[in-house]
Amino acid sequence: MADAVIDPSDYFAALDAPETLATKADGPDGKLPLSDEILRSWTSGDLFGLTQSVGMGFDPRRVLGDQYLILSTQGGVRNPDGTPQALGYHTGHWEVGLLGQAAAEQIERDGGVPFAAFVSDPCDGRTQGTHGMFDSLPYRNDAAIVMRRLIRSLPRRKGVIGIATCDKGLPAMMMALAGTGHLANVLVPGGVTLPPTVGEDAGKVQTIGARYSRGEMTLEEASVAGCKACGTPGGGCQFLGTAATSQVIAEALGMTVPHAALAPSGQPIWTRLARDAAATAAAMHASGLTLHDVLTDKAFENAMLMHAAVGGSTNLLLHIPAVAAAAGRRRPTAEDFRRINQSVPRFVDCLPNGPVGHPTVQLFLAGGVPEVAWHLREAGLWNADERTVTGLTWNELLDQWRTSERRQVCRDRLRAADGVDPDEVILPPAVAKERGLTSTVCFPSGNLCPEGSVIKATSIDPSVIDDDGVYRKRGRARVFTTESDAIAAVKGQSDRTVEAGDVIVLIGRGPIGCGMEETYQITSALKYLSFGKHIALVTDARFSGVSTGACVGHVGPEALAGGPIGRVRDGDTVEIIIDRKTLDGRVDLVATVDGADPVEALRTRPIAEGLDRDKNIPDDTRLWAALQQVGGGSWGGCIYDVDKIIETLSAGQAALAAKHSETSLQEADAK
Repeated sequence: MADAVIDPSDYFAALDAPETLATKADGPDGKLPLSDEILRSWTSGDLFGLTQSVGMGFDPRRVLGDQYLILSTQGGVRNPDGTPQALGYHTGHWEVGLLGQAAAEQIERDGGVPFAAFVSDPCDGRTQGTHGMFDSLPYRNDAAIVMRRLIRSLPRRKGVIGIATCDKGLPAMMMALAGTGHLANVLVPGGVTLPPTVGEDAGKVQTIGARYSRGEMTLEEASVAGCKACGTPGGGCQFLGTAATSQVIAEALGMTVPHAALAPSGQPIWTRLARDAAATAAAMHASGLTLHDVLTDKAFENAMLMHAAVGGSTNLLLHIPAVAAAAGRRRPTAEDFRRINQSVPRFVDCLPNGPVGHPTVQLFLAGGVPEVAWHLREAGLWNADERTVTGLTWNELLDQWRTSERRQVCRDRLRAADGVDPDEVILPPAVAKERGLTSTVCFPSGNLCPEGSVIKATSIDPSVIDDDGVYRKRGRARVFTTESDAIAAVKGQSDRTVEAGDVIVLIGRGPIGCGMEETYQITSALKYLSFGKHIALVTDARFSGVSTGACVGHVGPEALAGGPIGRVRDGDTVEIIIDRKTLDGRVDLVATVDGADPVEALRTRPIAEGLDRDKNIPDDTRLWAALQQVGGGSWGGCIYDVDKIIETLSAGQAALAAKHSETSLQEADAK
């Protein structure tokens, strides 16, 4: 491509066959099925919409059917044989067009009129360690806005079938559907890719650079692993990261048809979900059921219960409150998550958690969300009277599930194909407790995080946990203000190499600093390097959902908002204590490199050298950071609280006007 040269005259060359250049056409055959009532009462926009529909080739005799929008995050251009004409950003949105096609076929079969629109999404894996990560979390809000605008721009739609898969596109879709909850909206999770027959999963393979740099794998091994990680071309990654956890949470909220999350992409059981979703949307409209009826406060409690039981991504602490806000419900708080995680132990063994770490397709075959919900109901921990988009309560669905052919076939297939006992993936809670599976998340406080922080306690390496179930770490602080410097130190490629026993303190990477980037490049390296379990990380950034280890994130206040974490110095001593049984935890500065009192140092020290907003942060992200800060920041879901934003702007305008008036008076007095 770099050597391609275009002769300027080529732009103005004559057509090979000028007569093929048409100047008029006959237009569609037939006529619109209009009536006196339609012509008198419909708006000009509604009538022009019919013209546009038949202009695209739709049968004019059927154009008055109920309209449904199929909204998806489809990306890339597929040839008829499935090969790429133009690549998508990731496998997660590569095949979802097939789900859209299946949904459209069902809508037509039911006499409706299908429309389709697309708002594609980025790949968090592709942007790890790059400036593209600065757009990752802000993109979620932008996409949700665009999706809602598209929904509202089809005025006669009865409902929306939202199809999405991955880290930002799926939470955005959930927010968009929740924000238009007066419609018959149903979500279709885009499923998962299969693990390779031989090779590494898509989480571990992201560490080939770090392992190679540290001499822990060869060039040949890295090359093969990087090629083989995605067993199939479509679907989200094989681990219970943010993408897969979001699918599970969507089903727990009741937004999907039953047993929808984590289906293997491209397979018949997967496309059936889209057809069932389309039929369900039509049934919802016919019965008067809306998504708003489904998304109750109790439904969001179910989402948190499910998150705890499966050991889900910490990023859902951002997304669940955001979906609740979009639905007009109370936003769950860190205290809500803490309370639920103290009462709900994890009993699902799925990547990236152990002890075995089964891929997501095995969680689906073991029974997925319905199986987990059944166990929770048996323990008295599930709000089983809540309805789903099917119109049925969870009680009704779960009573059918346990004796269903679907459950039996999937669990038998898991045994036959992989030799895996389904009850080793979704363990009976009593068995999980016996094997030492612990609750999912802990929210440490302390003098470095007075507003809170979060750690996925269930994923700390068991070998560094004391016999009483407590993780205790006291180590030398290694302070970094950029992720690139930190990863270079982890790889051993700088004069500040990180070693076993250290505590990495990565600051200035919250919303204000760079859009709250993920730091999976670091956390994954620490998991798969032989000495990584002896290193901890404390940061005001966030983590990928597949992150594991002693990684404390979401530290608040963030460094650039005046948080004490911004006053830590290289060589200080940081102590981390996490009780995985009680879910109590602390992160404290306990000694300083210069002998000063730690509490006094965090109060009086200047901020760390080099701490500043990243020079590469886009203006779009700076605006997002300011707006979400008014709405409650990361602990409030990074949402746009319109009323608070308007109130703040009004107060600011009034203050500026008063300041301007006072300045004018002072200038007048001076004269």
